[in-house]
Formats: sequence, structure tokens, C-alpha cells
Amino acid sequence: MAEGHTITIEQGTERVRVVHGNQVLAESDRPLLLRETGCPVRYYLPPEDVRLDLLKPSETHTHCPFKGTASYWSLPDAADLVWAYPEPKPAVAQIKDHLCFYEVEVSQAEVS
Repeated sequence: MAEGHTITIEQGTERVRVVHGNQVLAESDRPLLLRETGCPVRYYLPPEDVRLDLLKPSETHTHCPFKGTASYWSLPDAADLVWAYPEPKPAVAQIKDHLCFYEVEVSQAEVS
């Protein structure tokens, strides 16, 4: 990490839901919360909680010096809507293959 730059990852207890239009793309009670200096909290969701059947791989890739190279997925009307780090840097290995969306709905998970 660069001096003054931090990334922390913790297991969240929030319920995270991703909706695009009228379609639910993801719902999870087990998000990873990634906090990074200068960025909003990002929710990384396990692939089992994401409707991967609705997403198409994009040719877009971006590189973060702290997390590694991200791959993206799109919907027909929403390019590069979701991303993941298939080979993250060791310091953020927990987010491997978890998916992250720009816009999520967050609520407290219901306790049974």
C-alpha cells in the first residue's frame, strides 16, 4: 500500500440487493465490505448470490495498483455494470471472484 492508503475487508451482516430496472441481479446476506481510502464502501458479493446468467462478460479490464486487474460484466442496456478481481493482490485475496456493483440497496439482515 502507498503511504496513507489503506484497504480493509470485513464480513458484512447487511442484506445487499442489486436491482436494475425491474430485475433483481443479486441478493446476499454475506457481502464482504471493502473500505478503501478515498472511496465509498464497496460490497463484494459471492458469485452464488449473483444472477450470472443475466450478465455478459465485457472486454473491459482496469488495473488498480492495490487490488489488481478487474474484469467486467454488462447487461444489454448497462455496460460494465459489475466487476470482480479474478486474481487479486495478496493483501485483498478475500475478494477473489466476488462481484461488485456500483449501485446497491443495503438493509439490515433479518435474524431468525
